[in-house]
Order: sequence, then C-alpha cells, then structure tokens
Amino acid sequence: METYSFLRELADSWALVLLVLFFVGVILYVFRPGSRRAHNDAAKSIFRHEDRPAKADDDQKEGR
Repeated sequence: METYSFLRELADSWALVLLVLFFVGVILYVFRPGSRRAHNDAAKSIFRHEDRPAKADDDQKEGR
C-alpha cells in the first residue's frame, strides 16, 4: 500500500470518527448538569462593574 493511500484512508475514516467524538464530548461538557452557574457568571462578568470601576479587593473576594 502506498503511503498516500494509507494516509488518505486514515484521514477519511479514523480522523472523522475522532473529530465527531471530540465534538460530542465538547457538547456534553457544555451542557452538563450544574454548569448553568458558571455560564451565567461568565455571561454577566462584563457587566459586573458597569456603574463604577472595580476596587482592587473586589477581584480577590470573588476568588480571582
């Protein structure tokens, strides 16, 4: 078997399977139970100090 044919067959079959499994894993990670709080915190983080600048100790209180 030629090197090109082997690599082409590998890319057509196994690489596709690995990419689909990776995609499914990412989707399951994002929609896992209990992740709603983390996603809401990330979504609202840019508006956290909208009215006033953040104090130096605000970030340390939040665990950052």
